[in-house]
Amino acid sequence: MAVGSSGCALQNEKSEVRLPITSQYSVRTPEFRRSVEALLGGSLLPGNRITPLLNGNEIFPAMLSAIRGARRTINFETYVYWSGDIGHQLAQALSERAGAGVQVRAILDWQGTARMSAADKSKLQDAGVQIVSYHPLQWWDVSRINNRTHRKLLIVDGTIGFTGGVGIADQWQGNARTPAEWRDTHYRIDGPAVAQLQAAFMDNWIKARGEVLHGDLFFPRLNPAGSALAQAIKSSPGLGNQTMRLMFMLAIAGAQTSIKVENPYFIPDSLLVKELVAACERGVGVEVIVPGGNIDSKISRTASRSGWEPLLRAGVKIYEYQPTMIHAKLLIVDDQWVSVGSSNFDYRSMRLNDEANLNVLDRAFAANQTAMFERDKARANLVELSTWLKRPLTEKISAPLWETFRLQL
Repeated sequence: MAVGSSGCALQNEKSEVRLPITSQYSVRTPEFRRSVEALLGGSLLPGNRITPLLNGNEIFPAMLSAIRGARRTINFETYVYWSGDIGHQLAQALSERAGAGVQVRAILDWQGTARMSAADKSKLQDAGVQIVSYHPLQWWDVSRINNRTHRKLLIVDGTIGFTGGVGIADQWQGNARTPAEWRDTHYRIDGPAVAQLQAAFMDNWIKARGEVLHGDLFFPRLNPAGSALAQAIKSSPGLGNQTMRLMFMLAIAGAQTSIKVENPYFIPDSLLVKELVAACERGVGVEVIVPGGNIDSKISRTASRSGWEPLLRAGVKIYEYQPTMIHAKLLIVDDQWVSVGSSNFDYRSMRLNDEANLNVLDRAFAANQTAMFERDKARANLVELSTWLKRPLTEKISAPLWETFRLQL
């Protein structure tokens, strides 16, 4: 009995970093590569081509084209799927392929797809799409309601992958021209790393259905398609896995010259704040782009701003994007290491939700993403410490309150 009790205790114990990671080497070194491969659970695979897709005007046509060209399998996972024009287009494309004999599977988060119409869901199911609702509310297991799948994955024929920040809703359409059109980035992946994205989908398919999908149908031979080293990683904090948080900490500790963060929900915990401050103290230039007044969650913005003082005093440059809601998720370190995907820079992504990111070690891709970062920065306002100190009294008074709720944001 004692052994059994001990086993349960060990099984429920979460793996959480509680001490800072010391800076010992750069992200450019073999030591960094060996460490992230061993600690994050996956090799950096050579031979990948990563194609950035900017805003809905580029993202959705690319995804729909890949779906319509599917010949054997489509695996799709998302948090947000709301009925509307793009939701209808995607349902139509998936249904057509399923009707043509392609095996189509979809993991739809129960909470994030609450605004998906019964008609769209029925259309998919009637066509033969296998749908699982991730973590629906169940009275006998209410604890899992806080563990959502926030992953954004599309894998077609096991050879083409997509990931990034985009959800399936009409505000992601367009080209970020007005507040009604969100600014976001998604990525198409060709090459060996697609198999790791497929494995991330399989992780939740097994959880939800208990079915292992394997063999050439899902993991075909993947030939080199480009020159980038890439690694797809996943995290499931509900099961005690905080891989995403560890990745951010390792990358920040490996920075020697620059850190660039672009994220819609920038609410770092105290240890990540210490890591960013330590990076500034060793001479690293740290820049962060966050949403300005155009944001879908005013609570998240207030909570984010409440924790900026140590960062601003250390020299972190924080920019608030002005034209529309910015939903892109991007980390660039030393013009070499890039991480993109579904993960936000907040407690929820690192401690509560299931996430998937693509890490890329490639100068050319980093240069491309840096240019994108600079374009976004040009449309953002720099937050000065003196201005932040003069923020509204209501923000100052409520700051301690947000500390209480940060674990849910």
